[in-house]
Parts: sequence; structure tokens; C-alpha cells
Amino acid sequence: MLQKVKDTALKAARAAGAIQKERCGKIQSLDYKSAFNIVTDVDAASEKEVIRLIRESFPDHEILGEESGAHSTGSKCRWLIDPLDGTTNFAHSYPFFCVSIGYEEDGEMRLGVVFNPIADELFVAEKGKGATLNGQPIKVSAVSSLSTCLLATGFPPDSANARFTNITEFSRLTDLCHGVRRDGSAALDLCFVACGRLDGFWEFKLAPWDLAAGTLIVREAGGTVVSLTGGKFDMDSGHVLACNGLVTQEIVSALALEEPVGTGI
Repeated sequence: MLQKVKDTALKAARAAGAIQKERCGKIQSLDYKSAFNIVTDVDAASEKEVIRLIRESFPDHEILGEESGAHSTGSKCRWLIDPLDGTTNFAHSYPFFCVSIGYEEDGEMRLGVVFNPIADELFVAEKGKGATLNGQPIKVSAVSSLSTCLLATGFPPDSANARFTNITEFSRLTDLCHGVRRDGSAALDLCFVACGRLDGFWEFKLAPWDLAAGTLIVREAGGTVVSLTGGKFDMDSGHVLACNGLVTQEIVSALALEEPVGTGI
């Protein structure tokens, strides 16, 4: 069945990406989930198309979408969809956004697909089969020192109300490496770690649909995905550190989080 799942995910990612590429700079409506958390009509149109294609092939599967929430069926199979990761970028016609689709069975991620329609880059990973970019195998970087790393991060949209804003950590890491980028799409940042363009990525307060596909792609490219304190990664916590595996401890030490970071940030 996984081949059919993969075919469906690829079709859905490209279909949603085509909507985004055609509609970039042509938003018809824009609203706010919170003070700085934007949603557009293109987010909704992209998710609707992804769900339609999934339902054509797998009408009984569970779906968790950023815009429409949980579609519960009782199935052990679940799709996690971020139809437009990087909405703020998209709203400003800043060309760094993507479609992210993850698929899990019995709570285990089996497939991850991330498509950047502007660059026409398709990242794919299957559990135990490696990761690819446009069909070619990818792997994480071999950088072994934080001092020569290029990192990326992000900030919670509601930073004013967050217990952890990431500003302190951002400042600290910036002084210890080649630089820290804030690109605005966690899914693409994770894929850039997977293909070696970045050496590491960390962020607080992400959603499962932000992390599902990208974290599998990193792992299948030979990278490491852990909590911000170096422990076991929990997708539901919303906090992640993904890197090439060679600089994990240096980044954990530099983040210097003295207590486990819970979900209530």
C-alpha cells in the first residue's frame, strides 16, 4: 500500500504547489489566526485539494490538516498536512514556502513529502529507504564543528505571550557559528538540513504538521532529530533540534536550556 500512498502524496503535493505558484501575488483574502499568524484563501484552497486527492484513494484514513483540523475515522493510518508552510512569506510574495505532507501508521512516520513550487524542488523520504531531492539521494553535511555551521531557526508567531521567545538562543548561537538564518518555513529548513545546505535547525512551538514530513526526511538523510535538551524527540511537544548528528551536543550546550521544555510555552 505504501507505493499507492507515495503516489497520492506526490500528486497532492504537486497539485497544491501548482495552486500556490499560480496564485503567488494574487491573494484574494487574508485573515489572522492571531495577531501575527496569517491565513490566506490559498492555504484553504491548497488543503482542500490535498484532502480531495487523499480521499479519492484512501477514504477511511485519518487526516490532520493545519486549516481544517482533525478528520477522525478510527484508522491506524494518518496524514499530517501543512498545505502552505510559510504563509507569511507567501502573503508578501517572498519565494520561500512549500507544501508538506506526512504519512504515519500506528504512530510511526512512514513517508514524508515536501514540495517547493517556486524552486521546483521535491523532497521525499520513505522509512528505511533514504531521502531524495528530485529523485536524487541526499545526505546531511559533514561539518563537525559548531563554529563552521550554518544554522536556521524560527520564532513563535505569538512571541509576546510565549514563555520561550527564542531571542536569547538566537543571539547566543549567532555568535558561535557562521550564521543563523530565519527563513520562515520549518518544513523547508528541515529539508535544507537533510540535503546539507544547513547544518542544523531548531525551533520552539511548532505543530505536528510542521514537523511530520521534514523530520523523517532529515533522519532518512542520515541526520539526527532530538529535543532541544538532547533527549528523545516528541512531535507533539512542538520543539525540535535537527542537525547532521555531528554537532548535536554543541548546539544543545549552546542553547543552554536548563530544564525540559514543555508544551506550554
